[in-house]
Amino acid sequence: MRLLALLMLFIWRQFLEWIAWRVFLLTMVLSQIVTPLIGLTVWSVALPNSGTISTYYIALFVIQLLTVSYEHHTLSNVIYEGNLSHDLLKPAPVVIGPLGTNLALRLWHLLIGLPFIIIVNWSFGSSFDLKMIVPALPALVLAATLRFLFTYTLALSAFWTTRAHGIVGIGEQMLFLLGGTAAPVVLFPEQLRPWAIALPFRNMLGFPAEIMSRSLDQAQIVQGYQWQLFWIMVMAIAAAFFWRLGLQRYTAVGG
Repeated sequence: MRLLALLMLFIWRQFLEWIAWRVFLLTMVLSQIVTPLIGLTVWSVALPNSGTISTYYIALFVIQLLTVSYEHHTLSNVIYEGNLSHDLLKPAPVVIGPLGTNLALRLWHLLIGLPFIIIVNWSFGSSFDLKMIVPALPALVLAATLRFLFTYTLALSAFWTTRAHGIVGIGEQMLFLLGGTAAPVVLFPEQLRPWAIALPFRNMLGFPAEIMSRSLDQAQIVQGYQWQLFWIMVMAIAAAFFWRLGLQRYTAVGG
């Protein structure tokens, strides 16, 4: 309970601090919605008679804003600047800082992006089945958790290299290609689709949008939950392993 209270306090503090950076936040939000907007435009033209494409991409807008992660800035830069030593002395896990900033930024992204979502939704005339919110919400929470762990793990490469931003960037490109932004995974070729479903990228982004657009049956939804939980476990173990390994290097070399 103490850690939860500390996390909530940190989220609130970060939320208030980012008010001063609201213009920069606007540019961050715009950069996040550009790629789903391009995907929406392209696939709406390619499949004009599809009733699910616009619904899928509007849902993807929301998911993108609620799962976005910047740990290559909030964690990697702290390692590079040597400020991690100060965080290690605090009576709280270091992950509280990046996690609190992550959740505060996601809230800001949603607040700023909401008018854009409403305008795009109105322009394309998308419609949502409210019944699909129930199965989509757990998928969204799991996707947000998985994406944080994924980015956090890649950001830990800052312990060994000065190119952590590039490594995270490669991960983001893979997320764009295989996560459902460049094209919905349900439209992938049959030979590639099982791999895209099994890999973590679709589970960080496209899966909740597929639920909202009614592209999946019940068995596929359950399978998607299972893949999300599997990758969350894998990424959590990887994050803990590389954190301990990197911390040993940090304290030995620069700590």
